Amino acid sequence: MTANADQLRALAAVVDAGTFEAAAAALHVTPSAVSQRIKALEEQSGRVLVRRSKPVEPTEAGSVLLRLARQLALLESEAEAALAGRHEAAGAVVPLVVNADSLATWVLPALARVDGIRFELALDDQEHTLDRLRDGTAMAAIGSDPEPVQGCTARPLGEMVYRAVACPAYVERWCPGGWTPSAAAEAPVLVFDRKDALQDRYLDAFAPGARPPRHYIPASTQFVDAAVLGLGWGMLPDLQADALVAEGRLVVLDPVRVERVPLYWHRWSLRSAALDAVAEAIAAEAARVLVPVPAARESRAPGRGRPRNGRRSPA
Repeated sequence: MTANADQLRALAAVVDAGTFEAAAAALHVTPSAVSQRIKALEEQSGRVLVRRSKPVEPTEAGSVLLRLARQLALLESEAEAALAGRHEAAGAVVPLVVNADSLATWVLPALARVDGIRFELALDDQEHTLDRLRDGTAMAAIGSDPEPVQGCTARPLGEMVYRAVACPAYVERWCPGGWTPSAAAEAPVLVFDRKDALQDRYLDAFAPGARPPRHYIPASTQFVDAAVLGLGWGMLPDLQADALVAEGRLVVLDPVRVERVPLYWHRWSLRSAALDAVAEAIAAEAARVLVPVPAARESRAPGRGRPRNGRRSPA
């Protein structure tokens, strides 16, 4: 099949905007023109490319062409910048998938050092970020799986270390005699969302069978606030908790058990000045703040660390 640039732009616009009408507004054409371009692309490919839902979603076949559309847009942007005498990466749009714990602690300082690139950040659970690479909605991602998806590369960034913490008033109320399995079975726990298995994994090791009352707090910063306010205990990364522990606003409940979540940088296997610049900045900041991934763990099977949706998730 032969897809032209306008058809691919229409496909990307429909997926990004969520509706044919919004895509038409973004492309400065009529909804009918967008519909015709998508229909022509579907006829050429012999497959349905988008689900006419709200929002519009790409099918498996549509994801293949969506990725092509993203690559074309990136290369066009870099070519235009080079012809205009600007840095090749200037003006490029780079969609990234990041877990919110990383976004709240170390990713933004890395991106702030990259000039001339526009970022479109999406949040997802760390074990699901690679789905965004597969379906073409992202060019790069931070994920806990060391294995790259087809057409992408992966490199280790480091580990985020999580510990069970709570505020002093919470400790006094729920575990005055110490943090024990019986206390953990009754004390309310903070959970990011229903994808978040980090607390349950900790409980499985510390207090098997315990399923205490839980509060769902689906935002990284507010999750920390909830722990400080005494709403529950939760697994917090050292990058967020260390200062609060030093100030006495949080207490480490278990000095022995930690959850180590490895982070890997996944990106398209595409020669791109923009992706190279982002990868360099991400790698530099990760080397500064994350715990190095031991070589023995780099080769372990994926699925051991599960940050929260957006929290736990991004060369």
